[in-house]
Amino acid sequence: MNKLFVSAALAAAITLGATAPVHAQAVVPAKIAIVDLDRVTRECNACKAAQAQLQQQYTAFQTRASQLQTSLNPEQAYLEGQLKALAGKEPDAALKTRLENFQRSQQGASQELQGQQAQLQRNQAYVREQLLDKLNTLYAGVMNRHGANVMVEVGQTLASSSQLDVTADLLATLNASLTTLQTVAPPPPAQGSAAPATSAPSGR
Repeated sequence: MNKLFVSAALAAAITLGATAPVHAQAVVPAKIAIVDLDRVTRECNACKAAQAQLQQQYTAFQTRASQLQTSLNPEQAYLEGQLKALAGKEPDAALKTRLENFQRSQQGASQELQGQQAQLQRNQAYVREQLLDKLNTLYAGVMNRHGANVMVEVGQTLASSSQLDVTADLLATLNASLTTLQTVAPPPPAQGSAAPATSAPSGR
């Protein structure tokens, strides 16, 4: 009987605990700061210098593409003329060799330009990665100076007061703490490379 009484009392206590009201922690009022990231990334000193370097890289890429095309054009015109003159006949061995050599030259030029284009894309992504990493370290300080606990990008708002805008502060802070951005990304890891071996802890 005593065991039944204890079990019933325990069940009642569990039931009361489950139905007891839970007091949620009060949420502090939101104090919002607005920032124009497009302006920051467009006007920061390091960003403008990096953009100029990226533009030089792209111009060099265009120049190289034009050089390769110019070098291939005469041979391409000659071969097209020879094939047209054959009127569907089989080319001789010498012409076949020239065709094969030209195709190899075309493939080599294409591979070179594809590699340069991929590097340009990696460079752009690398610049953006560096910038975002730096900005992520600055948001909290800017918010604290303005007594804000939420920061929102201006493009995500329907309307806002200019008194909430902290773009100038963030831009000045970024210029003071970020002097340069590297515009040449490190090479991608080699495909199929083995990951470095790690030793398991001994547990001693």
